[in-house]
Amino acid sequence: MSRPDAPAPVTVIGLGPMGRAMAATLLRAGHPVTVWNRTPDRAGELVAAGATPARTPADAVEASGLTVLSLTDYQAMYDILGPVAGDGRRRGVLDGRTLVNLSSDTPEESRRAAAWAAARGAGFVTGGVMVPAPMVGTPGAYVFYSGSQAVFEAHEPVLRRIGEPRYLGADAGLAQLFYQANLDVFLTALSSLLHATALVAAAGVPPADFLPGAMGMLTGIPAMVGDGVDLARQLEAGEHPGDLSTARMMGATADHILRTSRQSGVDAALPEAVKSHYDRAIAAGHATRNWTALYEVIKG
Repeated sequence: MSRPDAPAPVTVIGLGPMGRAMAATLLRAGHPVTVWNRTPDRAGELVAAGATPARTPADAVEASGLTVLSLTDYQAMYDILGPVAGDGRRRGVLDGRTLVNLSSDTPEESRRAAAWAAARGAGFVTGGVMVPAPMVGTPGAYVFYSGSQAVFEAHEPVLRRIGEPRYLGADAGLAQLFYQANLDVFLTALSSLLHATALVAAAGVPPADFLPGAMGMLTGIPAMVGDGVDLARQLEAGEHPGDLSTARMMGATADHILRTSRQSGVDAALPEAVKSHYDRAIAAGHATRNWTALYEVIKG
């Protein structure tokens, strides 16, 4: 019989890099961990470290009150658990248990999944892990969560092992909304970094001569826009003073980048998209306002 204060059992379904990192973190914290993956050999190191391999998805869910999902998307949850989850009329393995889905998908898919789980008697929380797998369980890790507050609070001590939990509210779609919005910034920055490197490489410049300095541009963004508080206030108020820069001036730079890309033979899709924002802002009468006026055309 386990002690009342003993670490709670947890099941992890999906053993890609993120799932393995979460399962390993929970094991190190003393939790009994059951694992399942469609490719069983991915569980080898975890089993060697003390995890219990489940034979089937049903066995995996039944092993713990809490199941953490780390899958490609939410459809994978239906594919794996649908056959054993019940259908709202007959009891399935999810009845009385909790799912925390840390897979990536859209906010609307998260809301649909919450309703699907509730119809089968399961508590449901959705989340987005905001660090790469090697950082899971470290002091810098954090995870967005949304869904039932009562369900989240009941399992918060376990979820805290993965990273700092940031609960956003009862709307099951909020965690994925914040996750996708943050990755919008991240993925765009990565593409711009590679595009810029290709631009100088087209002129025979080795990436090693460019990238260290370009990284300073990325890390210097907070110095240019602050901590986001003033920027958020200006966007909400529709204030775009053009005393330091204007959409016309920044748009000219965007045009130069686009022309340089085309002349260099480098893929121009990214600079074309950026220039289109400035073109539309200028056409909408924002030429003499700050670059932040792009928000007025981007938000639709």
